[in-house]
Amino acid sequence: MQRRRLFAQSISALILHRSTKTKGSLDGVLNWRQLTELKPSFAQGDLSRGLRTFPKGVASDVKELSRESRVNFYSLFHKGQGAGEGRRLLTASATFAPHAVGTAVPVETVQLVAGGTIAKKRVAYWLFGCTGWVFSMVVLGGVTRLTKSGLSMTDWKFTGNLPPMSPKEWEAEFEKYQKSPEYQRVNKGMPLEKFKFIYWMEYAHRMWGRGLGIFFAVPFTYFLARGFITQRLALRLSVLLAMGAGQGFVGWWMVKSGLEEPESEYSQPRVSPYRLAAHLISAFAIYSGLLWTSLSVAMPEPNSNATQAVLQASNRVRRWIIPTAFLVGVTAMSGAFVAGNDAGHAFNTFPKMGDHWIPEGILHVQPSIRNFFENTATVQFDHRVLATTTLLSIAGIWTLARKLPLQPSTRTLLTCALGMTAIQVTLGISTLLMYVPVSLGAAHQAGALTLFSIVIALLHSLRRPHPYLLQTLSFNCTSSKLASQMIGVAAQRPPISMKSP
Repeated sequence: MQRRRLFAQSISALILHRSTKTKGSLDGVLNWRQLTELKPSFAQGDLSRGLRTFPKGVASDVKELSRESRVNFYSLFHKGQGAGEGRRLLTASATFAPHAVGTAVPVETVQLVAGGTIAKKRVAYWLFGCTGWVFSMVVLGGVTRLTKSGLSMTDWKFTGNLPPMSPKEWEAEFEKYQKSPEYQRVNKGMPLEKFKFIYWMEYAHRMWGRGLGIFFAVPFTYFLARGFITQRLALRLSVLLAMGAGQGFVGWWMVKSGLEEPESEYSQPRVSPYRLAAHLISAFAIYSGLLWTSLSVAMPEPNSNATQAVLQASNRVRRWIIPTAFLVGVTAMSGAFVAGNDAGHAFNTFPKMGDHWIPEGILHVQPSIRNFFENTATVQFDHRVLATTTLLSIAGIWTLARKLPLQPSTRTLLTCALGMTAIQVTLGISTLLMYVPVSLGAAHQAGALTLFSIVIALLHSLRRPHPYLLQTLSFNCTSSKLASQMIGVAAQRPPISMKSP
């Protein structure tokens, strides 16, 4: 009985050690023929010859076992432990972990970067840098809109051009602006110095975007030439590069709508809210794609040390977070229509809108669907409802997830999401009550993107592991119980011959 116990403990130790080292690939480790061939070598005291009969890499695994397990493993063969009993015990272990005996688990982790750890870090740092650059672009675009600078440049070139350098060039640019509807109806009599300010704001926004294109394209070409970027990652980054280039055209398409004469002589010139929303949605799409890709390069697979309980809890939270992430995106999109309709300058009270909970004339535009995009009262009411719903949803998820066995990183991101949502709602209310000052308006837009970033990171931490990792996890959970189960089987078996077959 003692030898059976030692045999079970030794084989279990080898299983656990080998599965940890090879992430579950045990091909040949428990090949019965090779194990039984050890007996004569160990019986003769020739340990090195016995170890050479192992598959490649397994000999070193035996040496890396704890001293007690290693001594047990050697002594069993030296003392004549029978092959029949060993076969019976291994058959029992195959019942608990059938894929562990003579079956290889396919090892194909999803790697987006080739070239080792250093290449992976370089690509990740570059992508995170591009992500931060896009974040600053969105904030700068918000400041440009809030300072009424977006219509100061009346032409556009994809490659850009130098700014005015001489007084004569400034006068020429100013004359172009003086012909625009915005100058004629809003900024009549604007001095040249004030024009220079709004011109520099728009120029900086455009050139900052072109700088991002260079910062993205040049390292992308370099890493591609060095072979660091896999085909899968190259395709994804090419799509993002094309979207970034298209964003310039979308921006000009938006600005062009504000350079046209308004339909009514009483209307102020402003860009189309639909085109403004398209510009913002495109920016959010590029940003989310870059952030997700950056996180995937830095962390190709979820934590493989998670237990089954953690995976089940993560699945539950992921089912809650996915619709909430969609809600966050829709709320941000509704904010674009608030900005496009200048709805932040109306109903500057909270929680009521004026004297009413639901403002009058909320559906007076025909057809009714247009109210949700063009009616100032409806647009602001929708934004308030969506923001409140988002706050309640994230608070509810955080409350329900408190008792779930989640990863520490996931729990931290949930707390950050709740805190950022509360801050964002506070910023929105403050911006409304203070009649949209530039500082608070820009902070509110930055807060929206920050909350969106946290939700994306949360979804990334909750992704499903690769099927191979799930199989490995299942095997490791089984292996952790293997020693006691094998010993129990051995105890129930009657004594058998110790001679090799």
